[in-house]
Amino acid sequence: MNEPFPMVEIWRGPFLESLHLGHAVICDRAGQIAQSWGDPGKVILPRSAVKMIQALPLIESGAADAFGLSDAQLALACASHQGAPIHTGMVEKWLDMLGLTDDAFRCGPEVPRDSEAKHAMIRAHAEPCQMHNNCSGKHCGFLTLARHLGAGPDYVDPSHPVQLAVREAFEDVTGMESPGFGIDGCAAPNFATTLHALARAMAFFANAQEDGAGHRERAAARLARCMRTYPELVAGEGRACTELMRAMDGKVTIKTGAEGVFTAIVPEQGLGVALKIADGATRASEATMAALLVRLGVLDADHPATRKRLNAPILNRRGIEVGVIRGADGLL
Repeated sequence: MNEPFPMVEIWRGPFLESLHLGHAVICDRAGQIAQSWGDPGKVILPRSAVKMIQALPLIESGAADAFGLSDAQLALACASHQGAPIHTGMVEKWLDMLGLTDDAFRCGPEVPRDSEAKHAMIRAHAEPCQMHNNCSGKHCGFLTLARHLGAGPDYVDPSHPVQLAVREAFEDVTGMESPGFGIDGCAAPNFATTLHALARAMAFFANAQEDGAGHRERAAARLARCMRTYPELVAGEGRACTELMRAMDGKVTIKTGAEGVFTAIVPEQGLGVALKIADGATRASEATMAALLVRLGVLDADHPATRKRLNAPILNRRGIEVGVIRGADGLL
């Protein structure tokens, strides 16, 4: 088995202070490995980096069209959002459209990650509800699918028709049977797969066409386009997904996941990218994804959104530059 590969270096002055190791795979149009670092066969939980896969049944079933979901709502169904008003406002309207309340969710409450929304809640002595959960858009999609299928309210149960549909789609686009699942932070099952299989799934999305022959292909292309069109809904202001998709002028779809996972869909080259940082560090997954996108020629190395994460200066509390976060030589 291949060992984790050096991905990101943290320098302080002339000293290499920290080193993040990980695994990454780039798959071509045929789903074959074009480039890899570390172990392509590494089994991981992809966490929120696969929300576009989890949303496939929402479109394939006919639920999205039956309920008249907009492109913005489909983007939100793939989001790990900040809990800002732009996000929670859409979630609230979506619930109203379904005739449901916050109690219908099974994701649990979460303090907004958006600082203004969080501070406003504190000033109002208010408590967060489930619509503030960063996964509430995905759960709106689950609720919509459950309603369309006439299924019961416990839509996060692994044996529920919603999750059975998600698992079938997941195993189909990854091209392998999942060895199992863990329960995600939002209470939904998160199916395990290999880095190669995850990159293969992203390559499927990259090569899908909205006028394609199959329902799954058309759904995949539609979701990837919606995410690129509404990057502010997929994450939020200041977040890597939003800023880097904007920096690439909406030509590439990227999605972060907890514990150092990141995926990318590159339609113009027909490539899918998946990475996992061994220690789960977000700073390293963002730097690695930026480095890979620069390597592929789809992201400008000098764009401010890139420099915020790759070759990014480390400042001390006096604002003095004391170090740098950079990609390891073998990655660049």
